Formats: sequence, structure tokens, C-alpha cells
Amino acid sequence: MQQRHSAAIHADVTISSDQSTVSLAALGWLAFFSEQLEVGESELVPMRIGSVHRDRVTAISERGAVRVVLSAQSRTTDIAVGDWVLVDPETRLLVRRLNRRMLLQRKTEGSRPTQLIAANVDTLLIVTSCNDDFNPARLERYLALVNESGATPVIVLTKIDQTADAAAYRRQAEALQLGLDVVTVNAKGPEAALTLAPWCGPGQTVALVGSSGVGKSTLLNTLSHKSSEDAQPTGPIREADAKGRHTTTSRSLHAIAGGGWVIDTPGMRTLHVSDVAAGLNTLFAEIVDLASGCRFRDCTHDHEPGCAVQGATADGTLDPARLGRWRKLTEENLTNTSIPSGPRGNKITRPLGKRR
Repeated sequence: MQQRHSAAIHADVTISSDQSTVSLAALGWLAFFSEQLEVGESELVPMRIGSVHRDRVTAISERGAVRVVLSAQSRTTDIAVGDWVLVDPETRLLVRRLNRRMLLQRKTEGSRPTQLIAANVDTLLIVTSCNDDFNPARLERYLALVNESGATPVIVLTKIDQTADAAAYRRQAEALQLGLDVVTVNAKGPEAALTLAPWCGPGQTVALVGSSGVGKSTLLNTLSHKSSEDAQPTGPIREADAKGRHTTTSRSLHAIAGGGWVIDTPGMRTLHVSDVAAGLNTLFAEIVDLASGCRFRDCTHDHEPGCAVQGATADGTLDPARLGRWRKLTEENLTNTSIPSGPRGNKITRPLGKRR
């Protein structure tokens, strides 16, 4: 199937002059996507979305980058970097998007639509630095979203050259989730690429998420071996609170020197959770396990007699702060998650509401 589509690319498709050819497999094409192709689509070209801006979308084919044309019914907000799409090689019209293997998205303020962050990613590199930016509660929010998406989370601790005890930050991060991979890097050093190599092999896709100023753009430049002319811009952080300015303003897909792909994303300081029940269960697996020993099946782990979770906090085996963060995220998820209701054929959604 891949060879058939490889031959279907016509010479009049516009590509960038500095983009070398690449196979679909190297771009991350899998049987999952080829199995979605339908009869009559043999002349369409599979491409991967490389960047999404407010008014334009670019994609990467086997022959390079191309700006695709959207139909009148399509919106850029419905497309995520990393998506696989089928494009007409003559008109460059995006005909349809293939189903995603995974999608990382976040709820935005008020009634604004959910924001798409990245699609078809194998590993999410949650980047934070060994300074005041390190925040276990915020890292848990990222982990809940990544767990729910189906990707593998890895916490990347940067700026280890600016702290005397990077090991202490690493221990705190490792305690956030059972079996979580945590690595420490100097984002500017070439050894950072070697440290992250297990997740950045040929055909693999990683995405960088985290706050502004933690070194995501610097890490991207290191992974992709970008020249000074092509490098993503980086910026300083405020010494008072270790917060940085947004140097990345849009999402984009970049080739990694080792054969994989990396998606850079703008910094996110506000991160709401919704529809992440499974992700929270993975994040707080020790609390889920303890809950099976509670006297009541609907125990809220707050005041009920015979609560195994409260018992664990009392004997010191469970950190009360950890339980408090579980409770806060669980309540927020319940409040923000809507469920179908109403008569059949006239479905509406309503919030689940808070636990009682």
C-alpha cells in the first residue's frame, strides 16, 4: 500500500527546496493508517501535518513540505500537528483526515473549544527545570492528560547545571507515578540527544510540553541539530520566579537527527483537566489500589469509617498532600466532564457535578 501511494505523487506538488525526501515509514506511517485507505483513494497522497497556524496548514509528504488547501468546511482548529491526511496532488486540497492513534488536547477557559496540542505521538516529553518552575501539582496535570491520550510520558528535568542537587528533583518526579521514566539533561549539551535517544528513533514521534522558559526550544534545537539560522528562538527567564516568555507561538513538526520527529508546543501555564478519569487512575494508582480495601464502595476517602486511604495517611504510608491533589483533580475532572443525557434522539450534555 505504501509503494502505491509513493508512486502517486505528481511532479507539480510544491515542496520546499531545503527539505530532503523521506519515506512514509520514516514519517511515522503505520499499518493503522494504511488500513483506513478506501477504494478510490489510490491517487491521493498521504501527508503528515507539519504546522498549524491560524490561517494556514503545512504538511510533509515523501518529497517534502507543502502548504495544503482547506475546504470551505474545514477549520485549522480541527487539525493537529502530527495528523495524517490525504491530499489531492493536483490541487493540494486536503480531502480527509485519517483517524488518530492518539490525541493530546486540553480544555480551555469558559466555553471555548478544546485545544488540540499534538496527534499520533509515541512519547510526550514533559519538560520542567530544576528551579522554581518545578511544581509537582502541575506535573500531575500533565501526566493525567498524557496518560489519557495513550502516549508514554517521560519527565525531562532541564537546567541541571544550575542546581547543586538535581537528584532531589529527580526523586520527587519519580514519586509522581509508578514506573515513570525521569531523565535529567542539560538542554544545550549534545549529551541530551543521547539521553533521549531511546524515545527518538526512526519513525518515532515525541512532543515537548511544559511551561515557558523551561528549555523546550533549546532542547528541540539540540535534538534536531538545527543551525543558528534555522534554530527555534529561545528567551531568558525571570530570576524572581523562574518563569519565561512564550518564544514558541505555534506547534510544528521537526526532524530529529536520529531519524525521529519532535513536535514543539507553546508554553502552557493554565492546564485544566476534563475527561481524564483513566489518566487519573494511572497517575494515582496507589490510591486506587488502597481504595479497594475501603469498607464502602463509594467511599470519598474523606470522612467515612473503615477508609483504607485515610488509614494510609494516618500511618504515614500515603502523603496527605498527595491525597489532597488527587481529590482536587478528581473533583475538577468531574465538574468539567460532560455526559449524554436527555431523551433518545435529543441528546444534550451536562456536567457530572461534584462528588458528595
